[in-house]
Amino acid sequence: MAEHDGITDNARAREEEYFRKRDRELIERMRRASGADEMRRQLEAKTGLHDPALLRDLEELGFTPSTIGLLPLVPILQVAWAEGGVSNAERKLLVQLARSRGIEQSSAADLRLAEWMDRRPSADVFTRATRLIRAMLDSPSDERSDLSADDLIKYCERIASASGGILGVGSISAEERATLGQIASALKSK
Repeated sequence: MAEHDGITDNARAREEEYFRKRDRELIERMRRASGADEMRRQLEAKTGLHDPALLRDLEELGFTPSTIGLLPLVPILQVAWAEGGVSNAERKLLVQLARSRGIEQSSAADLRLAEWMDRRPSADVFTRATRLIRAMLDSPSDERSDLSADDLIKYCERIASASGGILGVGSISAEERATLGQIASALKSK
């Protein structure tokens, strides 16, 4: 008849629980890594960007496969914020542009856009996003064939003129003009 040692049994139970916990943590880490790899593959497919550093930048800025459609709107949003706030006319144009790019009402991308229209993203977000857009424009991918620097600059100009001038049409402020110049330079540089 085997004798049971309570201390040995207790130590064995703690050891087994420790290894079960470590196994669960390892499985969870593997699951997260697999999910991150899949997200990177989807971002790569949607953007045409293959450089791991650029894909990491997208992730750090909070872009996911469901919100990546917002990336081309960031410079346009930057122009809207040039005078310190996004006017109703600018909001309307931003939402129209988002809808034309397939961003559906109440989607994750739409909610993010609404957040950005309410709270100005940091200058770093604008700078990094514009750099990523430039990289996408330079990418030979067929995925981004609908995107051109000239189109983005025209949308920026439309936003800039949305709230200015007589009855809200026509005038571009000095702040907006300076922001437009920075964006045009960044998007058209090689």
